[in-house]
Amino acid sequence: MDTMKGIILAGGSGTRLYPLTRATSKQMLPVYDKPMIYYPLSVLMLAEIREVLVISTPRDIGAFESLFGDGSWLGMQFSYAVQDEPRGLADAFIVGRDFIGNDAVALVLGDNIFYGQNFSETLKNAVRRVGTDGGAVIFGYYVKDPTAYGVVESDADGNVLGIEEKPAHPKSNYAVPGLYFYDNDVVRIAREVKPSARGEIEITAVNNAYLAKSALAVELLGRGMAWLDTGTYDGLQEAGDFVKTIQKRQGFYVSCIEEIAYRNGWISKDALSALAKQYKTDYGAYLQFIAEHF
Repeated sequence: MDTMKGIILAGGSGTRLYPLTRATSKQMLPVYDKPMIYYPLSVLMLAEIREVLVISTPRDIGAFESLFGDGSWLGMQFSYAVQDEPRGLADAFIVGRDFIGNDAVALVLGDNIFYGQNFSETLKNAVRRVGTDGGAVIFGYYVKDPTAYGVVESDADGNVLGIEEKPAHPKSNYAVPGLYFYDNDVVRIAREVKPSARGEIEITAVNNAYLAKSALAVELLGRGMAWLDTGTYDGLQEAGDFVKTIQKRQGFYVSCIEEIAYRNGWISKDALSALAKQYKTDYGAYLQFIAEHF
């Protein structure tokens, strides 16, 4: 199987969160005890993706480079690219084409937070499915009112029947979160997609191109999964409260990238202890706890 690479799209101007985002990237804002971008990064890491490209704005890209460096401290490889103006989600595959090369690729949006049981298995299944059968895998998450989202309709075998963007009369209650797995064809497809009325290369158009050749599968995320929105003040606060509650109650951290790197076997126990010593906080104490007990 080809390797799969990962892209985190952390662009946008975050105007819905002004003045919080006037001088800093939305994806750098805290969600309880971590920068927001740790959460989508952890998704790629749980899928065992080690090569990651972060795409951001000219203003913000340097902050992500300061945060992650070359990624070697996580046993990973990080690259960086600039999207000088928002041209749609699928533009990530055009900006990132040299990074993708001949490999498959996963795209996760920098403000999406997922948490739930067996999520790692769901992710690895998606990687396997694309690696074995090609095509694309998207996800469906049950929401009460799907009119604000891309909505996916599927059959019993997980084959997609249709996707609609913000439909007035949705054909299902399954919204499509910002997480997508594609074979290498996505680079060509993104190049050939015609921009939408608002001048953007829409991810829905890419997904519809896969659908047109019967190569689009959907994995429905069950009731035990949380998918959190961080695009508003309330959403940001609620996501932080959710993470805090889980961590205090259970003792295990949500989306702790150093822990995931260690459990994946990408860094050693000694390396994890060394990272723990850099933090004079509860976060550092947690890393030390993991190093000593697991």
